[in-house]
Amino acid sequence: MSSKLLKQFSDRLWSDPPLRDRFIQAFDQPPPLHPCILWCEDPPSERPFTVEPPQPWQPERVDRLSLGAQPGKHSAHDRGAYYCLDFSSVFAASPLLQLSDIKTAIDVCAAPGGKSLFTWHNLQPDLLLCNEVVGKRLGTLMANLRRCQVANLSEQQVRTSIIATQLDPQLLAQDFSQAFQLVLVDAPCSGQSLLLKQKKVPGCFHKVTLNRNANRQKRIIGNAAQLVAPQGYLLYMTCTYSLEENEQICQWLLKKYPHFQSVPVPHLLDYQSHLTHLPCYRLWPHQGLGAGAFTALFQNQNLGEITAISREDLAAINRL
Repeated sequence: MSSKLLKQFSDRLWSDPPLRDRFIQAFDQPPPLHPCILWCEDPPSERPFTVEPPQPWQPERVDRLSLGAQPGKHSAHDRGAYYCLDFSSVFAASPLLQLSDIKTAIDVCAAPGGKSLFTWHNLQPDLLLCNEVVGKRLGTLMANLRRCQVANLSEQQVRTSIIATQLDPQLLAQDFSQAFQLVLVDAPCSGQSLLLKQKKVPGCFHKVTLNRNANRQKRIIGNAAQLVAPQGYLLYMTCTYSLEENEQICQWLLKKYPHFQSVPVPHLLDYQSHLTHLPCYRLWPHQGLGAGAFTALFQNQNLGEITAISREDLAAINRL
């Protein structure tokens, strides 16, 4: 990674030199990341790991573990008692905690499955459609859904309640227009936060990479917006830091689809993005809670009927 490119990138995000320097330092000296688990069964009164004090907005089903814990190697993981994830993912999905009475939901870019499981266990929709267009990632998604409690449901419940699909967002928009009260888009992105996990992400700060990802995100969120039922919600999330892939995508969405409105998330007010007046929320790597995330919630202000989804339609596309 070019330090010059990171410096130029950081200058666009931060006008305050001390904050900019803290952001850059997070890449030079990545802070340790605490393991995190989402319980897929009722959490035991005596946890198998040492648990960190919860954040004010942290859901009860999530435990942030002490450094050094290896939850992925525990027998409880093998039997599907919990799902391992980055705490940043919990932050990104946490706007869902203020929603209720969601009957139909779709996770448009669902693999590896953390946001789908978060939705399932916190909102209990009658239907959760978990979509992943990339074949290799679809296999991972299906394996995690089966391991993490979905496998404990009857075959009939799996078919009617949780559906795994491999459809392009454009096809979803054509077949299921205005059919979902909740649409999640954990968008493919430049993946800048992966650098803090010691992963290689070539060119993730380059302008060409940012623009290419932003164009892909506009296509995805544009199709996803058409899935949202009247008065339904759209949650947009990324694990990257660029303006092009975050705040500017939100601005584009509101201009392109003026019947959508930004929805404030009161429990994330302390994480309001300083880069926009819209209620967009960021977790930065130098805050010490995770590698970083962006999240923004929108509501379709239109009135009208929700498009019904037939069991025949679901049976035709189900891959689970």
